[in-house]
Amino acid sequence: MHETTSSIPLDVMALRLGLAVLLAGVIGWERERLRKPAGFRTHILVGVGSALVMMVSLFMVDLGGTTVDPGRIAAQVVVGIGFLGAGTILRSREGIVSGLTTAASLWVVSGIGLAVGCGFTSGALLTTFLVMVVLFFMNRVDEYIESHLYHTLTLHARMTGHLIEDVKEVLRDNGVRIVRTEVQMPSPSEKYVVFHFKPVAVAEGKSLLRQLKRVEGIKEAVFD
Repeated sequence: MHETTSSIPLDVMALRLGLAVLLAGVIGWERERLRKPAGFRTHILVGVGSALVMMVSLFMVDLGGTTVDPGRIAAQVVVGIGFLGAGTILRSREGIVSGLTTAASLWVVSGIGLAVGCGFTSGALLTTFLVMVVLFFMNRVDEYIESHLYHTLTLHARMTGHLIEDVKEVLRDNGVRIVRTEVQMPSPSEKYVVFHFKPVAVAEGKSLLRQLKRVEGIKEAVFD
């Protein structure tokens, strides 16, 4: 069977796929170090696959001429990646949602792969840089903001179906405005619930601790 030659030279294909591995891997590494559901390998596979799909689209143009729209196949990557991203979004029984940032990073990596595949290298490089700024350096900004604007309450607790709602009720009754809630699991046998809220006075915080320690399931409460 005769194989049609692509207008993209083999060395250029290898360079684009290699660049896709590099750029997607950088973003995947940042997710991997935080032990997110989709890490190093997943991001690389998405990036390389997207670059390949883009080059396949361009190859089909060589076969079909102007009657083939190179954007049709590539567009399906953007749609299809939503299903993969949805698998990284988790909602716990306590109503806490996690994995949204990782899902978004997968979606962006697919776009970077498409850009590399069609030769839009400058856009891929710039996007990777901006994504790393958001993922890596914004964590530092977030920590700075939290240390100056928020107080946190960390609970070491035995999780029950109504624990978080009971704690929220205590905080709201005391006029505390909750910013966000998250669950941390240092090990399978331990669970910590962290509440971030607007600053409150130290004396008020001590009163809150006394009330919270009476909530069923709480083993330890630390106010920062």
